[in-house]
Amino acid sequence: MSGEVAAGARRAGSGAASGAGAGSGSSGSYFPRRGDDGYVVEHYELTLDYRVASNRLSAVAVVRLWATSALSVVVLDFADLRVDRVILQDGRRLRFEHRKEKLRVVLPAAVAAGEQVVLEVVYRGAPRPTSSRYGGLGWEQLADGVLVASQPTGAPSWFPCNDRPDQKATFRVQVTTASQYRVVANGRLAGVAHSGSSSTWTFVQDVPMATYLATVQIGPYARLELSGEAGGVPLALVAPARRLEAARAALGSQDAMVALFGRLFGPYPFDAYTVVVTDDRLEIPVEAQGVSLFGSNHMVADWDGERLIAHELAHQWFGNSLTLGDWRDIWLHEGFACYAEWLWSEGSGGRSADWHARLWHERLARLPQDVVLADPGPADLFDDWVYKRGALTLHALRLSVGDEAFFGVLREWTRRFRHSTVSTADFTGLVASRVERDVAGLFQAWLFGTALPELPRAPR
Repeated sequence: MSGEVAAGARRAGSGAASGAGAGSGSSGSYFPRRGDDGYVVEHYELTLDYRVASNRLSAVAVVRLWATSALSVVVLDFADLRVDRVILQDGRRLRFEHRKEKLRVVLPAAVAAGEQVVLEVVYRGAPRPTSSRYGGLGWEQLADGVLVASQPTGAPSWFPCNDRPDQKATFRVQVTTASQYRVVANGRLAGVAHSGSSSTWTFVQDVPMATYLATVQIGPYARLELSGEAGGVPLALVAPARRLEAARAALGSQDAMVALFGRLFGPYPFDAYTVVVTDDRLEIPVEAQGVSLFGSNHMVADWDGERLIAHELAHQWFGNSLTLGDWRDIWLHEGFACYAEWLWSEGSGGRSADWHARLWHERLARLPQDVVLADPGPADLFDDWVYKRGALTLHALRLSVGDEAFFGVLREWTRRFRHSTVSTADFTGLVASRVERDVAGLFQAWLFGTALPELPRAPR
């Protein structure tokens, strides 16, 4: 996610909802009522039938999970849609209670830790974003279509899940909708079947993914293959036909970004990358696994447009392949993606990363010094202060240990934790094991102190 004081991928002009997400269980200290510790989901299979004009969804979610302790009730995060029935893998219908964004399913008998349970949830209704302190999250109608942007707690707006970032699962998503619409979801397109006035799109995501990164985009879109020669990654653009040329021009440097980031961070972590551009104006762009979503207003040929493209692309490494296990570690996503903007500027012949760092250091120094980067609190989770201080932390580390050691650490970081969940302790521990200089004091000041430290001198 990117933007100055980012707050969600709502359409420009839409009102922000209030109130934190509700649930039970544990998803870290910031959203303690999201998620459940009693099981781990291995796979979600979602079959969706959606009518754009009436905003009506009929759906079936098959959830394959493993108990981590004795389990008699399965508690799933699920918002406002109506549940018709829940069926166990052997065909038995189960008792359930659905209220306050929780679906509690009573098993016929307790299962022991290590046993598998497969639930089929049949549901329907008019999906809408879930409310949060950051605005509406999840399934949202466009002027003609749908976007899904769930970070951090919007996934239950459209499917029942264990909504916690430290539990990644594989996905199969099948969407049936009117044939004038194109569907984009995570993973590879396994097939499109046309029947009368409807089409069914099937996507398979074999790489484990956090629930908040699951997405469906529906719109009157055309698809354009982009050059991926420099970065060696298949790139695609999906947008309304009248937006394709402007979007292609705005994305003209994207292949070079993939190549640069591949050299600096390690190989691109997924099979392909798709950018979706809506006809609507959006407040900020947002990424999902293998996909990024931009509004038509973001497709501009200037530095601000270019940095947003670099930012969302960088999240494929930092956020999607390497995903925080606790939301307090958001700097591991946003600080790294913000620093990638500066690295792109430097690598493409623009301003150096050091120039950007010292500009932002001067700006942050004028602001209140009252937020701890490694634990900013839910109110400041997506504040631009966190993004920029996170990037400054990385620049300070780079200046302290030198480019060879710094980029070596980044490549080892993405290699060792590929497709895993990560923490601040994982990163600082890796750095300590890979560099000769003692950086404990640097991390203590930048990550756990409130006062903004001075940047080290740039090498001459």
